[in-house]
Amino acid sequence: MTVTMNSALLLFRIVIGLTMAGHGAQKLFGWFGGSGPVRLRQGFEKQGYQPAWFWVALAIVGELGGGLSFAFGFLTPLGAAGMFGAMVMAARTHWKNGFFLQKGGYEYTLVLATASLTIGLIGPGSYALDTLLSIALPEVPVFGVLAGAALLVDLIGIMLTSRASASVQPERPSSAS
Repeated sequence: MTVTMNSALLLFRIVIGLTMAGHGAQKLFGWFGGSGPVRLRQGFEKQGYQPAWFWVALAIVGELGGGLSFAFGFLTPLGAAGMFGAMVMAARTHWKNGFFLQKGGYEYTLVLATASLTIGLIGPGSYALDTLLSIALPEVPVFGVLAGAALLVDLIGIMLTSRASASVQPERPSSAS
């Protein structure tokens, strides 16, 4: 890769990764106006995620851990897959609001999920801790397996919360009386 491409990948990883890590810090520490873990758990419980602490932990690890891994280019396939999983689940939460962020839509989560897929598929570039530390993972296969596992966990969560919300809905009176 050229110096320009490696520099561009570094800039891309730092901006996207630290943005994601900031979201994770909102969830874990309540920083930057975030909810913190207690309010986040309560929100997850209202959405039907059980056990809520498990889903909170996945969100924090995917956003904070994945974001830092992504930004520094350290164990990049793992960080990119963590971000991908967190953003797929976030997109599911925002889906009902439509596409655009101004109405609470999934636009932003789609961009971050796409960024994680991009780096997961092409790698972090030469200016990364993986390169500096000579961590030579088979990036695409490792990322593919990890992203697939993250997607599977997300689908399980989506199915469980869909069932939970369906069972909470009150029955409608039958119109065939």
